[in-house]
Amino acid sequence: MAGQHRKAQAHDELAPVVLKIAGITKRFGALTANENVSLTLHQGDVVALLGENGAGKTTLMNILFGHYVADEGEILVAGAAGALEHLPPGSPQAALDAGIGMVHQHFTLAENLTGFENILLGVEPIFGLARGRSAARAKIEKIVTDSGLAVDLDTPVSSLTVGEKQRVEILKALFRDARILVLDEPTAVLTPQESEGLFQVVEKLAAAGLTVIFISHKLHEVLAASHRIAVLRGGVLVGELTTADADRGKIAELMVGREVPASQRSPMSPGAAVLKLDEVKVSGSDARRTLHAVSMVVHEREVVGIAGVAGNGQSALASLISGLVEPEAGRVEFCGDAVTTFSPRTFMSAGIGRIPEDRHHDGVVGAMTVAENLAIETLKDARFSQNGFLRFNGFQSHALEAIEAFDIRCSGPDAPTRLLSGGNMQKLILARVLENAPKLILANQPTRGLDVGAQTEVHKRLLAARERDAAVILISEDLDELFTLTDRIYVMHAGNLDDAGPTDALDRAAVGLMMAGHSAEATAS
Repeated sequence: MAGQHRKAQAHDELAPVVLKIAGITKRFGALTANENVSLTLHQGDVVALLGENGAGKTTLMNILFGHYVADEGEILVAGAAGALEHLPPGSPQAALDAGIGMVHQHFTLAENLTGFENILLGVEPIFGLARGRSAARAKIEKIVTDSGLAVDLDTPVSSLTVGEKQRVEILKALFRDARILVLDEPTAVLTPQESEGLFQVVEKLAAAGLTVIFISHKLHEVLAASHRIAVLRGGVLVGELTTADADRGKIAELMVGREVPASQRSPMSPGAAVLKLDEVKVSGSDARRTLHAVSMVVHEREVVGIAGVAGNGQSALASLISGLVEPEAGRVEFCGDAVTTFSPRTFMSAGIGRIPEDRHHDGVVGAMTVAENLAIETLKDARFSQNGFLRFNGFQSHALEAIEAFDIRCSGPDAPTRLLSGGNMQKLILARVLENAPKLILANQPTRGLDVGAQTEVHKRLLAARERDAAVILISEDLDELFTLTDRIYVMHAGNLDDAGPTDALDRAAVGLMMAGHSAEATAS
């Protein structure tokens, strides 16, 4: 209902113009990241900025915030008197002074300081006069009351939830009198309840006159929370839509330039158990790497989802299933046999394929070519080596086949992998994993940060593997993805793993509550 209300209350075009992006062009050598982009925002406007990976969204926002200088064009911001004024390029301080605030996906907070101290950083001396601090606190508390951004200001940031940390970041911007707020992937690490709460706050702030630009790949959020949608493709603004007139199909087609069919999971009967965990315990250096007596089972022809907010033990579970850590207690079975040797080599040889969470750090070697990365896990294969010598012709022919089969967009087998976009890097990893027909695929955040076209390709490949009798474990913070692809869902919280049940019988709100720490029994009641 809240989303419908926001659509109905689309921005008033008679409201004052607060931001005008005029003819922005930005080039990096031969690459044109933005080309003649123009966009006008009114007071109280909520605009979703969308586009494929590499479409130029981040570049445009970096120009707005002064991190980059445009080659052509200008940015105009409403001054104190309401008249549009030229924004000096290349100056984040000028952007802040003009009332532009930005909340990045990865927060920039001092964990050892309180929320109040973080808000004052760079604005007031932390150990200044009590009178100045009292005035600052009064201003913050008024902002909290007016906006609904409730958070304990006196708690160290390290003790706050992810959602509370984000509220501190937004309060920082509002304390600096931001009139235009940029939110970059604002719900990437939030529970559904936290996401809904965030957009209720955004709606309230917009009604009070704040202008908001937010970048998101979650189309249901875009449709629920925005007034207007602006789409970039290849650095060019290819369309603007009023949200009330938009749907997922229209948005996806604008982003990709073609119709994007939705992923569809067909009913299948599960086969034999492929992986069993029975009361498995892992003690790590922190909560992210700890498991408390977890149990689960995954069958052939089944996609099992692992839901949870980041940092609740998913890393430990992924490391266990990848052979990177050995459990202290409990039993692990693979295809009916107890696992006694834990190493990545052993697990890959047994038929476990891994799509790691961090594709840049763990998935590829950026300095190597596409051909080398495609072969790196199977170098002993006769295609790639013979009598102790590498067969580079084999690398090349294999890479050409994979590039065509998986539509890896690059200049060829010898292209440096670091130059690939996120989506094409993920296609490379998929090609390397799936060509060996693994019995179990661990897909850890496989579509994080990918646009709708790349997401659809990843989903299609995972469902195809399921149809070929593979078992799939999908770790994701995106409930839409989990409800689209999975047959059953487990929920992780604080190192514990709870069986939520068959996906078709589940409710998103209930899963969201389990992600926040509520038990399955309490949620059901």
